[in-house]
Amino acid sequence: MDTRTLVIASGNPGKVKEFEGLLRDLPLKVQAQPEGLEVEETGSTFSANARIKAIAVAAETGEWALADDSGLSVDALDGAPGVHSARYAPSDPERIARLLRALAVEDNRSARFCAALCVATADGTVLLEVEGHCKGRITRSPRGHQGFGYDPIFEVNGTEKTFAEMSLLEKKAHGHRGRAFTMLEPQLRQLLSQR
Repeated sequence: MDTRTLVIASGNPGKVKEFEGLLRDLPLKVQAQPEGLEVEETGSTFSANARIKAIAVAAETGEWALADDSGLSVDALDGAPGVHSARYAPSDPERIARLLRALAVEDNRSARFCAALCVATADGTVLLEVEGHCKGRITRSPRGHQGFGYDPIFEVNGTEKTFAEMSLLEKKAHGHRGRAFTMLEPQLRQLLSQR
């Protein structure tokens, strides 16, 4: 199989690094999207936003692009922050602080992460779309130093660990992005073998 370039449709270095780890066994040259490229996420679902980003970045770079849109939905907040997870506050620490304030007197801490993945080509063709989920609860304070985003306050059901306390391997096994990737990988491998 020839090595194909796959552009990760994200400016988030943590997300690009995570995908590099997930994709390392495939015949791909993984790279981040061009610096300064901003794609407006106008979709009302994670899947719609992933599709918008993958198509835009593939068109811009002339390469296949893999986008994900993921976020945290908290039951006690009627699913918020949801598709606005990344825009809930200006920075990760501020997003965490705002969410913990919103849940300060709330006993129902149940939440779930969702990750929608989309691979698109430069001509706008959507090759693959999958969605993965992970259930857990919001902790009362941050724990751990791995990961990014809401990882320090999301404890995965059945593990007693936050994503920020997990190794990359554990996160791949338990996480929403890892679960979505588990669905995506065999389909992507098959596509690569056909081209």
